Amino acid sequence: MPEGHTLHRLARLHQRRFGRAPVTVSSPQGRFTDGAAAVNGHTFKRASAWGKHLFHHYDGGRVVHIHLGLYGAFTEAPVPLGLPVGQVRMRILGTEYGTDLRGPTVCELIAEPEIAEVLARLGPDPLRRDADPGLAWARISKSRRAIGALLMDQMVIAGVGNVYRSELLFRHRIDPYRAGTHLQQSDFSAMWADLVELMKVGVRRGKIVVVRPEHDHGAPSYGPGRPRTYVYRRAGDPCRVCGTTVRTKQLEARNLFWCPSCQV
Repeated sequence: MPEGHTLHRLARLHQRRFGRAPVTVSSPQGRFTDGAAAVNGHTFKRASAWGKHLFHHYDGGRVVHIHLGLYGAFTEAPVPLGLPVGQVRMRILGTEYGTDLRGPTVCELIAEPEIAEVLARLGPDPLRRDADPGLAWARISKSRRAIGALLMDQMVIAGVGNVYRSELLFRHRIDPYRAGTHLQQSDFSAMWADLVELMKVGVRRGKIVVVRPEHDHGAPSYGPGRPRTYVYRRAGDPCRVCGTTVRTKQLEARNLFWCPSCQV
C-alpha cells in the first residue's frame, strides 16, 4: 500500500497537470460512471492529500475522494491516450496529459463539506503544515497497544505505512512492542520530527530514504528499485548496525520487522 508521501506527490502532480482548467472525466470500467459524469467538463480547481487519501476538488463544490488501498495506482501519459487497458476506474484528460486510475479501494464523489467526515477518522498528517502532533501523542500516551501498532493506525497518525513504521522505530531504538503508555513524550517528539523530515524527503525524491549515510553500505536493497532499509523486509539478515539477526513477526495482522538488540 502506498505510504503518505506518495499521495502528496500525486496531489502535486495532478495540480500541475490539471489544475485550474476544465478536464474530461470518464469511467471506462463503468464503476464510477455517475461520479465521472458529474465532474466531466468542469474545472479541476486543485488537488490535496491527507495521509493516504487524495482529493480532487472541482468547481461547484464537487470532490472526487480516492484511497488507493493495496492495489490502486495512477498511470500518466501525454495526450492523446490510447484505448483503456485493464480495469480503468477513472480517466482524466487535460490539455497535455491524461491519467488512468486502476484498482482503488475508494473512488467516490462527495461534496466539499463531506471531506470533514473523512478527516474526522484520521490523525494528523506529518506532511501537512497544520498537523498537530499533540493529537497523536494524546492517543498514544493513553493506549496500552504496542507502539508498532499505534504508528500504523491511521486514526493516530495519517500516512504512515509499514516501511516508515519499521524504520522509524529502528532509527530511534524503540522496541515495537513497547506500550504507548510506556513511551516517553521526548521519544515521541523526536520520532515525530524525524518522521516529518523523512516523509518530506520521500515527497521530494519520490522514494523512501531512511538509512543514514554512515550505515549506507553492505547488503543491497531488499528488491530491485526498492529502498535500502535497516530492518524492513530484512528478516534473517544481519542488522546493519550491530550484526544481530533481524526478526519478523505479525503484529495486528501486519508483518513487523525489528532488531532485538538495537531496539530495547
